[in-house]
Amino acid sequence: MDKSGIPARYLELASKWKLKTITLEEAREFADWYNQEQDKEILIPGDFAGSDHELESAMLHNILYKIQPTRKTYLLPRIVAIAASLLLVLGVGLWFNGKLRNSFSARMHQDLAPGKDGAILTLANGRKININDAAKGRLADESGVTISKNNDGQIIYTVNEQSGQANGSINTLETSRGEQIQIRLPDSTIVFLNAASSLKYPSTFNGLAKRSVELSGEGYFQVHKDKAHPFIVKSRQQEVQVLGTIFNISSYADDVTVKTTLLEGSVQLTDQNNDTKILKPNQQAINRGNNIEVVQVEAQLVVDWKEGFFLFNQESLEQLMKRVSRWYNVEVHYENPALKKESISGTISKYKQLSSLLLELEKSGIAEFELDKNILTIREKN
Repeated sequence: MDKSGIPARYLELASKWKLKTITLEEAREFADWYNQEQDKEILIPGDFAGSDHELESAMLHNILYKIQPTRKTYLLPRIVAIAASLLLVLGVGLWFNGKLRNSFSARMHQDLAPGKDGAILTLANGRKININDAAKGRLADESGVTISKNNDGQIIYTVNEQSGQANGSINTLETSRGEQIQIRLPDSTIVFLNAASSLKYPSTFNGLAKRSVELSGEGYFQVHKDKAHPFIVKSRQQEVQVLGTIFNISSYADDVTVKTTLLEGSVQLTDQNNDTKILKPNQQAINRGNNIEVVQVEAQLVVDWKEGFFLFNQESLEQLMKRVSRWYNVEVHYENPALKKESISGTISKYKQLSSLLLELEKSGIAEFELDKNILTIREKN
């Protein structure tokens, strides 16, 4: 048993789950232990049919744990960090009778598919490339750099051996609501761009003392280490400088704060008042414009979007629904604004249909949902 109080056997099973080597019998064992320890139910179906891929998919969706509003009993007090790192998927964990299910179905006048990979790339000469429509392979050549799209849809910048110096050419990669994209910059830095976000960057960093980019919205950065050329991310009200590290910045215009979260390494953050903070792993800088607060966080909860999940730990319903709104491209309306402050914890796959996600949220008892003409109305539960 380690410091978390979790027996070694179940830490072993957690590791197997993460590596996707856990068997169905071991998954049931893990569920049985969890049921006893937490007095909550995890449902593991008894039989699976189909291909190995379908079996794996079923397993990934059937260690289930429930959403619980924090005004009620908080779920998974010890295992939440493991659940986050294992990317468990919320499923049908609460009993929902036929009458309530019919009521929910009657309020779903339409359904919306989840977002997908996609973006618009604007080159320095003004040419626009729709990444969704572009075939795999070479997209363009610019400033001694070849721009291509690989089999996974990632945008890759490859510097040619005879590449010249930077000439001020700036490219812009922009996602709309319901899109996300991954790009490898000319210095091999990897950036994951979330929905309704944009990244501006030089077509090459050759000859530049600093590698500087501009972010609007949310981006996850895996910066290629280069001590001689610091990497700088400029966003609303701040500038982040690193040499080589992994971090996330959320800088949406409709959010009051800018949040910078560090996963690995260290970063130096400077705000518009020239105040500076140094972040360590699992620390988050909350920039409110007139001051920066540094807090401890579970970083995995912040980069859930990159891994295909909504992970939320005592998060306000308003903040969660902002993320849902951007990903499903839906407008959110609250009949009672007080509902925005309700807080909730849990995990949901972001690749479900919107109605499936709303059904799981509604089972928590936090609110009631109605979807019609791309408008999501949230009201108090009857």
